[in-house]
Amino acid sequence: MLVDTHCHLDASEFSADRSQMLHASRAAGVDAFVVPAIGVDHFDGVHRLVAENGDIWFALGIHPLLVGQSADADLQRLRAAIEAARSHPRFAGIGEIGLDFFVPGLDLERQRHFFVEQMRLAKEYELPVILHVRRSVDAVAKEVRRFRPVGGIAHAFNGSEQQARQLIDLGLALGFGGAMTFTRALNIRRLAGSLPIEALVLETDSPDISPAWRHPARNTPAELPGIARVLAELRGISRDEVVAATAANAQRVLPALGHIPPPDARRLTT
Repeated sequence: MLVDTHCHLDASEFSADRSQMLHASRAAGVDAFVVPAIGVDHFDGVHRLVAENGDIWFALGIHPLLVGQSADADLQRLRAAIEAARSHPRFAGIGEIGLDFFVPGLDLERQRHFFVEQMRLAKEYELPVILHVRRSVDAVAKEVRRFRPVGGIAHAFNGSEQQARQLIDLGLALGFGGAMTFTRALNIRRLAGSLPIEALVLETDSPDISPAWRHPARNTPAELPGIARVLAELRGISRDEVVAATAANAQRVLPALGHIPPPDARRLTT
């Protein structure tokens, strides 16, 4: 069972061919997709995707790169959306949330405010988190340690081994995707090959972070089997072992994924 734990399928980059892209991704072998919202204006689009596709799970959150254009009232809109989604069987958690210390010129205090308040919501509603940790692992880990969410994923992990093990000890899985496929990405490849397999999940971050063989073209979940193959090569195990282990890990840290129905039981777009 192949699970893309992070893909923005509601993105405008897919507006022209979303149905075809999903069909190609399923044909490539992807069984489940997790779509984290990046802001309140994206909630409706994510909900439409979920309503039309039985193999898409979703998370709700406000991305750190969007907090500058988000009102404080959006946190209340997020709370209301969580309340409305609580009973949905494919509501996976709170995300994409976190901190970004890479992009220059961002208001870091506003980022922290939105992140902390969303972590409070995750704690209150006992939901997993999908975390953005770009150049911010230590600061994110501090809040994870403080709030102790029930689980989640550090998306697109690219920190040190010490930071990786810190997050793993806090009950999180680490997301590995297209960046791992570049031979120059020595640190990511070393971690992908050496960290406990029980701590890893697969992702594409579509339409971003295309793997080496697609860069700089648009990324899609159809590339996930190739990403799984690279992880298998780095670890010296079979691709089937990688697929099975990462799916089990995804189901552990995002319990809503606990039962993924067979293809003929899903309601799919054509």
